[in-house]
Amino acid sequence: MRLHTAPDHRVVGAVATAIAVAGGVVTAIDVTESGHERLVVDVTCSSADAEHALVLQTAVAGVPGVEVHKVSDRTFLLHLGGKIEVQSKVPLKTRDDLSMAYTPGVGRVSMALAENPDDVSRLTVKGNAVAVVTDGSAVLGLGNIGPGAALPVMEGKAALFKRFGGVDAWPICLDTQDVDEIVRAVELIAPGFGGINLEDIAAPRCFEIEARLRERLDIPVFHDDQHGTAIAVLAGLTNALRVVGKSLTESRVVVSGGGAAGTAIVTLLLAAGVTDIVVSDRFGLIVAGDPDLSPAHAELAAVTNPRQVRGGLRDALQDADVFIGVSAPNILEPVWIKEMAADPIVFAMANPVPEVDPAAAAEYAAVVASGRSDFPNQLNNVLVFPGVFRGLLDARAGHVTLDQMIRAAEAIANVVTDDELNASYIIPSVFHHEVHQAVATAISGH
Repeated sequence: MRLHTAPDHRVVGAVATAIAVAGGVVTAIDVTESGHERLVVDVTCSSADAEHALVLQTAVAGVPGVEVHKVSDRTFLLHLGGKIEVQSKVPLKTRDDLSMAYTPGVGRVSMALAENPDDVSRLTVKGNAVAVVTDGSAVLGLGNIGPGAALPVMEGKAALFKRFGGVDAWPICLDTQDVDEIVRAVELIAPGFGGINLEDIAAPRCFEIEARLRERLDIPVFHDDQHGTAIAVLAGLTNALRVVGKSLTESRVVVSGGGAAGTAIVTLLLAAGVTDIVVSDRFGLIVAGDPDLSPAHAELAAVTNPRQVRGGLRDALQDADVFIGVSAPNILEPVWIKEMAADPIVFAMANPVPEVDPAAAAEYAAVVASGRSDFPNQLNNVLVFPGVFRGLLDARAGHVTLDQMIRAAEAIANVVTDDELNASYIIPSVFHHEVHQAVATAISGH
């Protein structure tokens, strides 16, 4: 906050006190201008959230002799001008530099690539470039907010690609939610990229887009909301089962959410050897033969719920070993966990509010994980996608397989050593120095 105050330096102490009383934490106070008529004071403080920030602002404005001139949010300041940029990897200081990087020298490279198209990935940015593609229809937990509003999220994704995988990614926000147009747009830009990361596209549209692009493109197409989430879940579940001494193949699993993430989790768990999965959606448990099922849910029903369990989420939880939530907030009552099998595992991953409060779930569950960073065992896609694309690009892969995804999950799980493993540490931090390279190696095979 930039404050205009009376020319009394005691006001500074009064401001600090007002912020503290209102529950804020002052991190810096600077008098940037001092005169006979007023002081200009810059105050930096931390608040719990945006609403609390307004409380602090009101508290400061209530100090006699203080005018709140301007308020800046550090998160918004960080986004000024965007979070990513393009930099040249080669020096452009002399005419000789220009003659090689651009005309006339670049013409020789272009002609060579026209004669040998397989060298494009080796001699251009394509070999390290990923398009982060969205239509803005399912952005974080914010819903259908459109391509422009989605851009900060896609920029952030690109920054994470670079930080953790050394991959040059670029946000592609498409102003259409028509499947044909999205598929065609990605086809048209594909020659400039070594991989396509589909992001925040609503189900069931995302299924068709991914399937059609995989058929038409010779570069890997990876829908992170589906496959990145599934890999993180399998990695966490592998270690959670190690903690409680159960096997993947013999565990009963309940998945809450039959959308993009839920479907991908089911597919990967089945491929990894799980045989008993029951899926719960907003209308109840998904059961094969139900005439009201959508085509996507009918496909899901065909490979799940072998015991034909019917009813709601609580019915599915009876004697289940694992709950995995990728659905909606506060749909699981903590006491229901007592009705699960011994040493139950609960992954409540809805964001920002999970299916059950992790602290409440921990009273009954042997292992609890969520998508939140303020609780132990955060299952975060950032563990996955930088290494996945690093490995795909290194291998010059044309697609990504279920087998590669299983290997990636195993690599993440194995970063946690036997000595480190416990109920509060089943998954490594995204900042762990080994995790991203381990995933890349698992994907590329070398």
